[in-house]
Amino acid sequence: MQAFIFDLDGTLIDTVYAHVFAWQRALAEAGMPIDAWRIHRRIGMSGGLFTRAAARELGTEILPEQAEAIRLRHSVLFREFRPNRRPLPGAVELLKHLRAMRVPHGIATSGNRPDIDASLAALQVPPETVVVDRGSVARAKPEPDLFFACQERLGVKRDDCYVVGDAVWDLLAARRAGMLSVGLLSGGYGDDELSRAGAYRVYRDAAELHRSLDELGVVP
Repeated sequence: MQAFIFDLDGTLIDTVYAHVFAWQRALAEAGMPIDAWRIHRRIGMSGGLFTRAAARELGTEILPEQAEAIRLRHSVLFREFRPNRRPLPGAVELLKHLRAMRVPHGIATSGNRPDIDASLAALQVPPETVVVDRGSVARAKPEPDLFFACQERLGVKRDDCYVVGDAVWDLLAARRAGMLSVGLLSGGYGDDELSRAGAYRVYRDAAELHRSLDELGVVP
């Protein structure tokens, strides 16, 4: 049976731009102003990878203690910017449908608890749903560790997994995991970007994916 591994931010929950603004302000407060569009293309990475990528964009060095302070400040600002989480169109209904059909599925996110807790609550994710966060693995996207951990906890084969994500980092990690990937446009990347990154199918959002599950071999 097919199984689904979902990214969280930008895929199921409308938080991408809150992350962008939180990172932008945290960097600015540290004396490192940066354009928002440069940050957007890095959302989905772990905080550590993100700060290294930001340092390259800025042409500067961010010391480990600076990176940790910026990451912690981002976490505080993110919760301030988005205290109430809004599921993306069709996300709640899609997850309910998969539960009703007993299709194995889980969430694998580069976010950490407690930052993701409000998002899971907004999605009405029950306690028994497999959720793998950044703190559960040694390496985050674009490494495949999050997806391997989720697949193992679901008890399914890698060949049976579809990874659903909104960013090229999700799709790159899926490719490295040997899993087919599905791209969603709800995080701000274009169809061509997601296709070039290896997406097997690209849909507008979770609602369109829900309507198209038969294309992925999931039928009532």
